[in-house]
Formats: sequence, structure tokens, C-alpha cells
Amino acid sequence: MPETKKLRCPICRKDVPLDTPEVPFCSERCRTIDLGKWASGDYKISSPILDPDLLEDLEHAQQQQHPTDESKWKN
Repeated sequence: MPETKKLRCPICRKDVPLDTPEVPFCSERCRTIDLGKWASGDYKISSPILDPDLLEDLEHAQQQQHPTDESKWKN
């Protein structure tokens, strides 16, 4: 009898057969816990910003929020 491939639930680490409807989770409970982690900001997807115009806008916004010490003394 061929062995069914399995993977591990990302929440509780139990084995999950690939033919389970809840894949990649072992249960609806683990699926809901994972969704809650995304909603609360526990998970983040980060990648470098490569658009030069966007980088310039971000730098300008940061300078507006946190001016350098020198700008405090200028009139």
C-alpha cells in the first residue's frame, strides 16, 4: 500500500495528510489561530523597496517625522 505524503501543521506541528480538506492545517482550530496571527500583526511579509521614487517619498516622510537636531536650531 503506497504511503500518503504528509506535512506538519504550522501551528501545532501534528502530521497532516495531503488529502485532508484543512491542508496545510490539521483542524479548523489551527486555521483560525493562524488567521488570528495574521490579523494581529504577528506575521509580517517584508521585502526591500526597490522603487526609487517610493524610497525618496519614505525618506522625506521620515525626515518630517524625525527632523535632525540641526533643524531645531535654525531660524
